[in-house]
Parts: sequence; C-alpha cells; structure tokens
Amino acid sequence: MESRQLFDPQSSTYSYLVWDKASREAALIDPVDEQLERDTRLIRELDLKLRYVLETHVHTDHITSANKLRKRFNAIVMVHENSHTKCADVLIKGGDFVPLGTSKIGVLFTPGHTDSDVCYVIPGAVFTGDTLLIGDCGRTDFQSGNAGSLYDSITQQLFTLTDETRVYPGHDFNGRSFSTIADERLHNPRAGNGITRDQFISTMNNLQLAPPPRIHEALPSNLRCGTLALDAAPAG
Repeated sequence: MESRQLFDPQSSTYSYLVWDKASREAALIDPVDEQLERDTRLIRELDLKLRYVLETHVHTDHITSANKLRKRFNAIVMVHENSHTKCADVLIKGGDFVPLGTSKIGVLFTPGHTDSDVCYVIPGAVFTGDTLLIGDCGRTDFQSGNAGSLYDSITQQLFTLTDETRVYPGHDFNGRSFSTIADERLHNPRAGNGITRDQFISTMNNLQLAPPPRIHEALPSNLRCGTLALDAAPAG
C-alpha cells in the first residue's frame, strides 16, 4: 500500500491519503474542509478511485470535508459506532477491516480522547488521529473523554504493535511528520517510559487547557459529516 501525508496549517491537522497500488482504490483519513480542492486535485493527479472517507473521531478543531467528498466521488463515509453521527454510511467497530482493492485497512478501537476514537492500521504504519501524538497524546477533558481509557488504548493497543511501526498522528505543532511505536513507548512523556496509569490520569485531569477555538462550530458540523447548520436547514 502507498500513502501520502497532507497538512492543514490552520488547524495543524494531518490527513492521509492511502491507496492500493494494484487497483488504485483509495481512502482519505481525516480530511479537512478547507483542503477539499487540494485533496481533489491530488486524487485525480494520482489517478485514484476514492472509495472511503475514514474519520478517526468526531473532530472539534476543524470541519471535515467528508460529506463533500462523498458527493464528489461517491465515497463511503465511515465513523465509529459510538460517534452518535447519523450521516455516516457505515458505522465501524474495533476489529473491522476496510477492503481496499487487494489490500485492507485494520480498525483499532482506541477510546479515551473521545469514546469513539479509532486508529487505522496498514502494514508498517498506524494512523493514530488524536489518540497518540508525537511525544504527546490527545486531551480527555471534554467530548466524552476518559483519561483511564486513553491510557489503556495507548498502552494495550498501540504500544503492542511492532517497534518499527510508523506512527502518523492527527496533529503536530512542531513540524514533525511521524514517529515509531518504539520511540513513543520509550520516550513519550505522557504515556511512555514506564508512566503508570494513575500518574497518567492525574496529569491528564490537571492540564487546565482552553477549549478548542472552533468547537462550537466544528462539533455540530462534524456530527453531520461536515454539513454546516445553515446548509442543513430546509429551504423556507
């Protein structure tokens, strides 16, 4: 399988275009609305067939382009079954596989940042959304977050992957593009290097972070796969 990392500078969000080399069937992970035209151009330049839009969770820091991509490419939108979205075509769960030509993408259920987070696995790589970042992890203080669940997801699901597995996060604010499971297991100051579950929970419960600046706009829109309230309202 091939993949391409894409970046939205406004939200520091990474999206990922993943495709099967033989069939040219593709999936786009965590697309950003403001990058719709860029993503469309790339899909067409690479002569790909966009089959799926895969969300790692319902985002609060940007608006997804899932619904627009569905209309443009007849793509199937997938979100975890806990997400409370009614717009998804398929509600996925941990242990599922997303078929992509002769390849497949594995689904890991990794709650904690929210109760509907998933990570997507391909040979040699894992796309971790906001569950595991480079030297960090997602916050747990809103939107059904739970610090204990996040610790369990990181240590019992992600840290059990092979050492050389590349970690491709949903965000980075320092210009880094990837890490590895071995690096995060050994050096991640939040959850690695022998940090206990109680220590992790204490740290996460005392971060006192400001709310994401776009949460009141992004969350309701993303529960509709990126459809703004104005767009969703019936004509009158």
